[in-house]
Amino acid sequence: MEFLTFELLISFIVFGCCAGCLAGLLGIGGGVVLVPLFIWRFQLAGFDPQYIVHCAFATSLAIIIPTAVSNTIGHHRQGNVKRNHVIYLAIGAVIGACVGSFCASILTGPILSLVFGFMQIAVAVKLLTGASKPSGETMLEKGSMLLFVGFVGGAFSSFFGVGGGVIAVPLMVILLHLPIHLAVGNSTALIVMSSLVGTCAYIFMGWQLKLIQDGFFGFVYFPAVVMVVPFSLLGARIGVRLTQHCSHAKMIKVFSLLLICVGVKMIWYSFA
Repeated sequence: MEFLTFELLISFIVFGCCAGCLAGLLGIGGGVVLVPLFIWRFQLAGFDPQYIVHCAFATSLAIIIPTAVSNTIGHHRQGNVKRNHVIYLAIGAVIGACVGSFCASILTGPILSLVFGFMQIAVAVKLLTGASKPSGETMLEKGSMLLFVGFVGGAFSSFFGVGGGVIAVPLMVILLHLPIHLAVGNSTALIVMSSLVGTCAYIFMGWQLKLIQDGFFGFVYFPAVVMVVPFSLLGARIGVRLTQHCSHAKMIKVFSLLLICVGVKMIWYSFA
């Protein structure tokens, strides 16, 4: 089974930097870039087709952990992370991550990919057509709403291996009326918890299915984690700095277009 090649290293450098940059800029974790990359590479490497998507999700989540920590520190320095918000978000994320990883472990790869694709497109359309602009009257003090956003973000994080920001950021903008810069900052802190819990759950589920072989920890393919993390961290630092130069409207458009592109790609894969 050929996996560690020069071509692979180049692709990991490029995609790792892109994933980290998008994670820092949009607070999405980077999984929207990493998951399709791993699905493609795991197919070429001859991994078990039944578990390729699961392994892609799990490996992506493992990489997201250090990237999210770096992004959170950067956004906190810029004042875009509110601790009282994050506490509620984190509690919901832990519960959601456990639920999401369990559901993902019992579904087939094509179904996961199909649902993932439609979810991305639906969120993008809603964000483009229904996202409200920042206002002075918000729902920030409603802990139940923050718990809900955290739960949904955590569930999507573990279910789709994308960090949770692809759903948490739009929800904070649409439901809580947060400026996207603050939503992105809070999302990065939320992602730390959801990706950590989700990764542990995928390791446990994979271990139960006796998928342990060279390089694997449950569903997580460790060599890929080691190769991508350094470049993802580099890209993350760039992304956090770019947030200072992007307006609310521009970030909404970039975020939505990214989700649509990845959603179409994942839907196509489910029928391939």
